[in-house]
Amino acid sequence: MRNIKQLFSLVLILFLSHSLLGQVLDRSVQPAPGPAPTIQIGEFESFTLENGLTVIVVENDKSPTISWQLTLNVDPPMEGDAAGYVSMAGSEMRSGTTNRDKATIDEEIDFIGASLSTSSRGMFASSLSRHTETLLDLMSDVLLNPTFPQEELDRAITQMLSGLSTVSTDPNSMVSNMMTALLYGPNHPYGEVTTDETVKNITRDMLVSYYETYWKPNVAYLVIVGDITTERAKELVETHFGSWEPGVVPEKNYDLPAPPEANRVAFANRAGAVQTVFRVAYPIELTPGHPDLVKVRVMNSILGGGVFSGRLMQNLREDKGYTYGARSNISTDRLIASFSAGAEVGNNVTDSAITEVLYEMNRLVVEPVDEETLQLVKNFMNGSFARSLESPRTIANFALNIKRYNLPDDYYATYLERLEAVTVDDVQEMAKRYIKPDNAWIIAAGSLDEVAPKLAVFSHTGEVEVFDHFARPIEALDVEIGDDVTAEWVLEQYLEAIGSRERIEAIEDFTQRMSAEVMGSQMESVSYKKPPYRFKNELAVGGSVMQQEIFNTDKGFMSAMGQRIETEESEIESKRIESAIIQEMAYLEAGLEMELRGVDNVNDRPSYRIRIHLQDGTPMDVYFDMETHLKTRDVVTVEQMGQTTTITNDYENYKEFDGILMPTMVRISGLMPIAIEMKTESVEINTGLSDDLFKVN
Repeated sequence: MRNIKQLFSLVLILFLSHSLLGQVLDRSVQPAPGPAPTIQIGEFESFTLENGLTVIVVENDKSPTISWQLTLNVDPPMEGDAAGYVSMAGSEMRSGTTNRDKATIDEEIDFIGASLSTSSRGMFASSLSRHTETLLDLMSDVLLNPTFPQEELDRAITQMLSGLSTVSTDPNSMVSNMMTALLYGPNHPYGEVTTDETVKNITRDMLVSYYETYWKPNVAYLVIVGDITTERAKELVETHFGSWEPGVVPEKNYDLPAPPEANRVAFANRAGAVQTVFRVAYPIELTPGHPDLVKVRVMNSILGGGVFSGRLMQNLREDKGYTYGARSNISTDRLIASFSAGAEVGNNVTDSAITEVLYEMNRLVVEPVDEETLQLVKNFMNGSFARSLESPRTIANFALNIKRYNLPDDYYATYLERLEAVTVDDVQEMAKRYIKPDNAWIIAAGSLDEVAPKLAVFSHTGEVEVFDHFARPIEALDVEIGDDVTAEWVLEQYLEAIGSRERIEAIEDFTQRMSAEVMGSQMESVSYKKPPYRFKNELAVGGSVMQQEIFNTDKGFMSAMGQRIETEESEIESKRIESAIIQEMAYLEAGLEMELRGVDNVNDRPSYRIRIHLQDGTPMDVYFDMETHLKTRDVVTVEQMGQTTTITNDYENYKEFDGILMPTMVRISGLMPIAIEMKTESVEINTGLSDDLFKVN
């Protein structure tokens, strides 16, 4: 199996230099920190329209551009069985207005070289200053006159469903969904998980209702940054946004989610995974501008919020070699925030890595940090803050936060004073208040049977709670497997279910044509097979053949992009199995090692899981429905250039072709960021394929 791999590279160097300027220093004495420098925060002006729209202007004539950022300050609603409609309402505002369809909006934006985006919480637009009038005409039209066309909504739903189809093979998405559901719970809007089922329930009326209810000027802030005066901004805002009608916007009160009373473990299965993604996480109360915030940021930077200096990175990467990166994060939110810490590690060290994360969390609580470490962290944060002030966008965000969170006018001007005042005792006090190694969710996604049993020790109940990829609880399957059920028996039942050995053996040649749409391009494949041990595969994109492979008995080649790779002698046996009409029959005939690994839930149905060891030793898990005996899924992890990829094939929509049942849709996950859905266009059996088709020249 050959895969296109994405290689990820991170090069990040922290270089701290000190010059002596001819002085002789006593390095045994820690220099006393100087006074915090006075910070000159860039100026901004603000005003409010009669309709309640608050406008903030940051003038910057260094670049001939102007940006317009509109932000809604509203409480999120509960979305229920249509989770996802709020984000859809935001993104689809740009899909058409009473004056323009989506294509026209896109064309007019492109013509002036501008940008315009929308979300559930606001919109952003930017252009050269000379195109300001044109841009604001477009922006105000999208803001005031969206129509949410049904055809565009249908397209967006299809795209969202396509994106969700990869969640079942993405451990990071699984962990994110479990954190969403478990930290905040079903009665809080932050606890709702968007699934394929909820997306299918989204209607246009929901989008219209959200827009009409929450998009009001009296709960909105418009931040303008660029080559514009406040006087000119007032004229333009009044002209383009003055007619926006204010209204009463619902205010919501939700119960505060709480951390678990004692540690609990949640796990989602990614069959075949060799790595485990895990987080130690729980909700916290930490609002923007909270008096603890600067001290908490310092504490978290020491734990794992920095780059290579954090204790988690030093422990798990530098000392233990468990991972490339281990970090912690503390968010702020006016409703409810969260703490999380974790990494991605090998299956064999997952329990050890979790132990070390909990150790570092507890260490911060019980041991004071040393003064030198504290000062280094404060110096780093000081420099980062100073560099951020070079951007006018930073000044604009400061102004927005001061307005919407009711912060003191000098909140950011005095930031460095508050940072420098943080002491060793402050850090430990914050750790005692916000770090909870005994009241956390330990959330992981990976190989259930290889990793989960080792994590039970971290739960106060001694149990691992299992969830699916959308964070829905999975109850243990209460099924009995007879003593006479073996892996070989399951495969024989599959052969009988699709038509019988006799019918399969009667096939003299086989042709299958499949197609898929991949990132806007049409992909077509055709597979020719003729026993014994002959096949030819072709893959075309946009009508052009991109890849071809031919194998005949004991030789073959693959050609792609003008390159030809000959079949190696070590590959011959695996190619012979690949040439089989039904590969499961070839597995049996080749005597491959296989075992029954149990029963798993696949698409809400119990399925036998068979572990088959391929010729090169690679394990592949194959799933067969317990009732129909049809193959539903196979999972294999491959390695290329030092990187591992887990590929999942789901088999659906079986149909009969000349007495043989074949899946007419194969969903391939893991090769690309989105799933590939290969649909069978035709299957032809015993058409008299010529031997010349399989010649290896």
